[in-house]
Amino acid sequence: MKFQSLFRMPVIATFVMTAFGQQPYPPTTDHPPPAWFVDVALKAGITVRDVNGSVEAKRYIIEATGSGVAILDYDRDGWPDIFLVNGTNIPGTTPAPSQAKPTNHLFRNNHDGTFTDVTAKAGLVSTGWGQGACVGDYDNDGFDDIYVTGYGKNRLFHNQGNGTFKEVAEQSGVAGTGKEWGTGCAFVDYDRDGKLDLAVANYVHFDLAHTPTPGQTSGCIWKGVPVMCGPRGLESAPNILYHNLGGGKFEDVSKPSGFEHTNGHYCFSITTLDYDDDGWPDLYVACDSTPAILYRNNHDGTFKDTAADADVAFNEDGREQAGMGSTAADYDGDGRLDLFKTNFSDDTSTLYRNNGDGTYTDMTFDAGLGINADALGWGAMFADVDNDGWPDLLVVNGHVYPEVDSAKLGSSYREPRFLYSNLGNGKFRDISKISGPGLADPRSSRGLAIADLFNDGRLEAVINNLSDRPMLLVNLAKNLNHWLGLHLIGTSSNRDAIGARATLKSANRLWVDEVRSGSSYNSSNDLRLHFGLGLETHLTSIQIRWPSGQTELFDPPTQIDRIIKLTEGKGRPQPASN
Repeated sequence: MKFQSLFRMPVIATFVMTAFGQQPYPPTTDHPPPAWFVDVALKAGITVRDVNGSVEAKRYIIEATGSGVAILDYDRDGWPDIFLVNGTNIPGTTPAPSQAKPTNHLFRNNHDGTFTDVTAKAGLVSTGWGQGACVGDYDNDGFDDIYVTGYGKNRLFHNQGNGTFKEVAEQSGVAGTGKEWGTGCAFVDYDRDGKLDLAVANYVHFDLAHTPTPGQTSGCIWKGVPVMCGPRGLESAPNILYHNLGGGKFEDVSKPSGFEHTNGHYCFSITTLDYDDDGWPDLYVACDSTPAILYRNNHDGTFKDTAADADVAFNEDGREQAGMGSTAADYDGDGRLDLFKTNFSDDTSTLYRNNGDGTYTDMTFDAGLGINADALGWGAMFADVDNDGWPDLLVVNGHVYPEVDSAKLGSSYREPRFLYSNLGNGKFRDISKISGPGLADPRSSRGLAIADLFNDGRLEAVINNLSDRPMLLVNLAKNLNHWLGLHLIGTSSNRDAIGARATLKSANRLWVDEVRSGSSYNSSNDLRLHFGLGLETHLTSIQIRWPSGQTELFDPPTQIDRIIKLTEGKGRPQPASN
């Protein structure tokens, strides 16, 4: 079989766990559920090092914010692959010419628990101050593309369907001016025309040549210690919205859409969600040292920031926080999507419960999450790690100032990861210290993405660590719970079905989630949806509200514990609710 035809094979309609052979990292009975995470990155062949300036002395803020992770099945073989964003070196400290320049990395899933670095073969070698990544099939050709943000021009890698990518940002109109520092991004069909648009969060206008050095100004001192400068004192940069015109072209609609009305923010991650359940995608943006943004979709191509009205701009004390990462899920099983945001040290993360009327309530302390205030959180994901039906929370941490160690400022530069177990009653319990060495080993972590990498019903975590090697966390704790994966395919909608809402029902309860590109900290998760079902063995219905606005019912599979494909137009149409 020729290489070209290998990549043109249709996606298998239904994936069954036994069809893929033995689990490469089988769970054991040695550790009780819900979790025992171990890092298998070295064994899996993922050993590249993240480069973001100096390892131990972060003189400029560009060296400290780190990079994201993206999960995509770039070759359509049914096995998720891993894309790691990378930074570079400060001018004057670049390695000798004989040494390889830092680059992003694409690792192909070998189906046996290992991965192969195919960066060069795939045409993805690219050096720069990479920050975030998001995945989406923007031209609906059946092959997922990758957008990478950074300090300087952003990059759009078009998947050519033969195992290679071509960088097309300039000709597509999404490279940016090079003056903005791009961070989070998300593909989203905001006007529901079947073509994926692109939202980009920006941090600051950054000029290395004119940025003060540590201690040079009052904004470059933290707790009495000279540190790198920013973001306060640096010029903020407006967020960008690109409208997909078709034919591989985008148009910057930041001004007419209202995106540029949110001035004065230092933005990081973007999480898309239909927070008011009106059938139109909205966007939540975590911002550093400034209020968060909630872009409400007005259905006419414009947006309004309703974060303050919806009570997600500040914490329950009305105080702005230094937001880093964000994620959305229905953590309490009421059918509404809630929000979680990580923040700077000397603060807690924030959990917002969706009230169902367009507003949220800060439930951080009520839910048992008002702890671990010494940590600085970045990537965060709701992930049902034990498939009990209740999304847990995985949070990765790491400080920005190496000086916190030498000056003993109450935090650590390298920090452990946190796992908060969802108790199913609206509360969480911190089980980090009893859930394996993969959580305990301290790192300065940034990007986090979640996927069922081995198609066996367990969720793995890929973590991009600042100036360090990445981690691939596998949960070895065995449980008897059931699960179902959904691979949604749009026809009238965008092919990836980004923005689709899935509602699963059993005789006892329901589960809700949406397909989204971008989230966590400047990262992008597997576009397939994963639902832990607990002890449920039978579903009564699966409802999909497609991005086009069409709602369909699908018959549940007679057997669960598998990944199924659902295609738009193949279900039973339901009356429109919006």
